[in-house]
Amino acid sequence: MRKVSLRSLAAHKLRLVLTVFSVVLGTSFVAAALIFTATVQTAFDSIFDNVARGVAVEVTPADDNSPGVPVQVVDQLREHRGELGIDRVQVDYSGPVTIAKADGKALQTGGAPSIGSAYTPPGESIDTAGLKLVSGHAPAAPGEVVINREAAEKADLTVGQTTRVAFGAGTTEPMQVTVVGLLDMPGSTGGFTNIQFSAEQAKKLFSDGRYVSTVDMSAAAGVSDEKARDAVAALLDPDGDGRYEVRTGEQVREDEKAAVGDFLNVIQYVLLAFAAIGLIVGTFIIFNTFSMIVAQRNKELALLRAIGASRKNVARSVRTEALVVGVIGGGLGLGLGIGMAAILRAVTASSGLPTDSLTIRPAAVIAAIVVGIVVTLLSAWIPARRASRIPPVEAMRQSSAEPGGRSLRVRTGVGIGLTAAAAVLLGASAAAEGTGALWLVAGGAVALILAVVLAAPALSRPLVGGIGRLLQKPFGAVGKLARTNAVRNPRRSAATAFALTIGLILVVVIGTIGASFKAAINEGIDKELAADFVVSGNAGAPLSSAVGPALTKVPDAQTVVALDMAYATYDGDDVAAFTPVGGPLSDVINVTMKQGVLEVPEHGMLASEKSAEDEGWKVGQQVTFTSTTGTDVTVTLDGIYEESAALGNWVIGNAAFDELVPSQATRMMAAALVTGKPGVSEQSLRDQLEQAVEPFLTAQVQDRQQYKNQFSSLIDQMLVILYALLGLALVVAVLGIINTLALSVVERRREIGMLRAIGLTRRQVQGTIYLESVYISIFGALLGVVAGLAIGLPLVYALGHWGLDVVAVPWSLIVITLVGAGVVGVIAALWPAISAARTKPLEAIAEE
Repeated sequence: MRKVSLRSLAAHKLRLVLTVFSVVLGTSFVAAALIFTATVQTAFDSIFDNVARGVAVEVTPADDNSPGVPVQVVDQLREHRGELGIDRVQVDYSGPVTIAKADGKALQTGGAPSIGSAYTPPGESIDTAGLKLVSGHAPAAPGEVVINREAAEKADLTVGQTTRVAFGAGTTEPMQVTVVGLLDMPGSTGGFTNIQFSAEQAKKLFSDGRYVSTVDMSAAAGVSDEKARDAVAALLDPDGDGRYEVRTGEQVREDEKAAVGDFLNVIQYVLLAFAAIGLIVGTFIIFNTFSMIVAQRNKELALLRAIGASRKNVARSVRTEALVVGVIGGGLGLGLGIGMAAILRAVTASSGLPTDSLTIRPAAVIAAIVVGIVVTLLSAWIPARRASRIPPVEAMRQSSAEPGGRSLRVRTGVGIGLTAAAAVLLGASAAAEGTGALWLVAGGAVALILAVVLAAPALSRPLVGGIGRLLQKPFGAVGKLARTNAVRNPRRSAATAFALTIGLILVVVIGTIGASFKAAINEGIDKELAADFVVSGNAGAPLSSAVGPALTKVPDAQTVVALDMAYATYDGDDVAAFTPVGGPLSDVINVTMKQGVLEVPEHGMLASEKSAEDEGWKVGQQVTFTSTTGTDVTVTLDGIYEESAALGNWVIGNAAFDELVPSQATRMMAAALVTGKPGVSEQSLRDQLEQAVEPFLTAQVQDRQQYKNQFSSLIDQMLVILYALLGLALVVAVLGIINTLALSVVERRREIGMLRAIGLTRRQVQGTIYLESVYISIFGALLGVVAGLAIGLPLVYALGHWGLDVVAVPWSLIVITLVGAGVVGVIAALWPAISAARTKPLEAIAEE
């Protein structure tokens, strides 16, 4: 039986290639996801392996919003270093920076750190490996910097060149600096940027004189890192209040890797989710293929039964073919996955995300091959079981062995029941809130997809027949013949169409969410924004609080309102505090007040309706915020407004904000809203604003439409990535249609020969196959669109709990989808139609 299986595969090479290729596409998703994330992980590891080199113990504040470690603590550590087992104590003055490239634009790191720090001479550094100054000299005077060589190359900067550096979120205007040296820094590949100043200047830039960023220490001879860490922790935290985080250098590196690991896991989960989609589509194609193979081999299998092969032998022979297909497909899928990962690496490298040479780990190899084998064997299990139950005499009389009508009635009944269950769950989600609504939608979606799988054969005859009657008229007898062929085997038509259906369900669901988000954003901005221009940071990043005062000097600006922000604590949770600085809010924002007026008293605050409800606040109530230095600031709630994307949860008065954020070093600007004087042209005001913010490296000026487009483009970028991944799943679906039609042509070879013999031309044979494919493709697209809307609309309603209060149907996408389905049908039928047209009548009729 093994020989029979292997010879059967060898005798039908085309069928083998089509089946293997469907496995290849499914498994390649899995391999690409694992290889790509491993590659990015390796790149980040190479960066973080060089973090805290030579450091035995590092002390940082436990609270991320803390201004740093007090200098008194540093003095205490230096005083007791002998008894702590510490050799050197090194203070780190550092913070996030952005450097301008030679063309004046900000250098993008793709998520890798961009750090400003103090230059430490090799003889004084804890890092015994040291950083090598490979060109120029060390920074000595204010405004002199050295930069790691890799970042300098990306920025096109050389020794002696002048550029600008912005600090943090922008506490001051960018500083003019001169590059006086280049550093050779191990592990600085993948976008990592380090700008080093003289120690004196770094202290002024990254500290207020009372705090330092971190304290690094090396261990004395014979003292382990863990012992030194425990001694330092006992000194700084005798009461166990956890004000400081005391870690070994190894712990610091592992924590940095873990933080990036969470980000990489998200990427991997998304890719694996689409890999699962590809595998689901591939599974249906493989199942369909093996079902047709078994049907075409009925007489062969019956003859094997007649000469002594048992049912187990027949089932085992089909599974053996599946095993061979799975092994070959898994191996080739690994190869294709490596190619896909290389393409993803090239794309992400061009956008700045740290990447290294491709990292192929055993897990990716094993996963691709195992998934290929398992999926193929599962897909072939039912056809193998069906083949083993064919009575020899009956099979010799039939050209196929499809299940009877009772089986179809049972699955249709179950499908109707699941449809009812899906309707109940999706309908109930409208009355639910929060995560409960999402779970109901998820349950309804699963039930509906299963219902489509089970009920599709019963739907195929009336729907495919109806589509055929609608489209067949211009084609006469050819169109009618195509409709007859398409409805002849409802299971096969449904299985062929479902590969397309599942992809289009996801396209419509994602399109509905995207269209609703964009509609909500546009509606919200049109409703709330009264300003002519919005000044903000790139990608929504905060800006220097100095941007607001610079904008007020613009001659033709009538009203400028800057929304300054800083981090604080409320009720033990970290929150962002905002304050409007400048003209009246009512000139730039349209907000409906539920109580009070749109004016923030100096020591008061306004809150959104939802925030007030969640916190139990009433007008006149006092609310206490705590600064990052531990200072309590109490304000009075003076008004409540409807939900506002511009104002967020709350805004507080200027005087209260100054108490909460006394240092300009921790004060940022979220955005500035500007209206022009009457009669001033929009272009003239734009030119003046752009000139005012030119010194600020990352500031951008946008009109209302550009501001809306900024958010819409972000949604479109995410959708493009999702659609691109879904497109690969749809490619699998198209191949499935090609596969099914090609096998169908082989199965109907005698029939096609008879039609050719009685006068059907080659062109008419091709037209029959084209139309049959179009009917099935449109049927699959219709199911996908209806099911996608049935899932997508309740999902948007469920997301209303998180602020998505507009529902939009992507009609243009739906029309394109239906038209595209017809085009897909024609493309998928090209090769099977040509193959059918070349059938020689006499040879086909003579075949048994």
